[in-house]
Amino acid sequence: KPGEQKRAKEPSSVQCMHLAVVACGDRLEETLIMLKSAVLFSNRRLCFHIFAEDSLKPEFEKKLKEWPSSYTKKFDHNIYPITFSVGNAQEWKKLFKPCAAQRLFLPVILKDVDSLLYVDTDVLFLRPIDDIWRTLKEFNSTQLAAMAPEHEIPKIGWYSRFARHPYYGTTGVNSGVMLMNLTRIRSTQFKNSMIPSGLTWEEMLYPLYQKYKNYITWGDQDLLNIIFSFNPECLYVFPCQWNYRPDHCMYGSNCKGAEEEGVSILHGNRGVYHDDKQPTFKALYEVIRDFPFEDNLFQSLYYPLQSKFLETVHTLCGRIPQVFLKQIEKTMKKVYENRVIVYLGANHRY
Repeated sequence: KPGEQKRAKEPSSVQCMHLAVVACGDRLEETLIMLKSAVLFSNRRLCFHIFAEDSLKPEFEKKLKEWPSSYTKKFDHNIYPITFSVGNAQEWKKLFKPCAAQRLFLPVILKDVDSLLYVDTDVLFLRPIDDIWRTLKEFNSTQLAAMAPEHEIPKIGWYSRFARHPYYGTTGVNSGVMLMNLTRIRSTQFKNSMIPSGLTWEEMLYPLYQKYKNYITWGDQDLLNIIFSFNPECLYVFPCQWNYRPDHCMYGSNCKGAEEEGVSILHGNRGVYHDDKQPTFKALYEVIRDFPFEDNLFQSLYYPLQSKFLETVHTLCGRIPQVFLKQIEKTMKKVYENRVIVYLGANHRY
């Protein structure tokens, strides 16, 4: 109307949920299955930021184009080369697993992105990303990142028993699922063990690595633990069901959140999707991998999963199938409810 101001339209990059992953070596399939799990269940639009070796870029482009349009229209994607803005690139690239240290540089590289969810390639979403994305609104005024504990029980945790460097809290944190407010990270002066005054994120990374490189075992995860040990007020800790690993069930169930609510994000670290040590994790990976996009979720995903789980009851993780199935069942029911409502609405005659 005349005299009324037009409301500025939000750019699509603000409207979508940003998901970043770093893929090198033989991680192409794992990464694609992770992205598939994200697209299958999420509601809002997704923006994928894929950091990959040059040799993998054409493969990613080819495989993503093969997905049906009903799914490709739910996300945008960008593929970036592996780059390190400070220090020795070869040193960073060889730190722990190939290219994993790239995640430390996301605030520096993705300057136009406000917030981001970073995940390892061996992660599977069992519920919409929308649900973890809402955690950003729960951050207090000093928190700028969120991770889950490395272990639930300090006396048998790795950091509490073996670490020779500072780490966060009593058990350390696991960086396989990391929610970040990049704007806050870029504008914060971080306390550190090198100089009395604060340093920016980018200024701190390489000197910190140089100081502790002879003491770190888990690469970039150890560096993140060191950073947040000096800046604990900056970290929001989310519960174990948001980063559920074999450690949470292979010695007996020790993630209460997953027992109550079900697993939200599955993290198959130590290669468990590809060997027979944890068949429950492998079953989930294979069923999502083999699910034909346009098929019925209950018929072609949920029921095959139930059948495969029957073969894993000889393991401690396999004895608690409800922990793995609860969220995925709830999510599928919501997907169907939404589709029925949309269908009825479109066909309703007054």
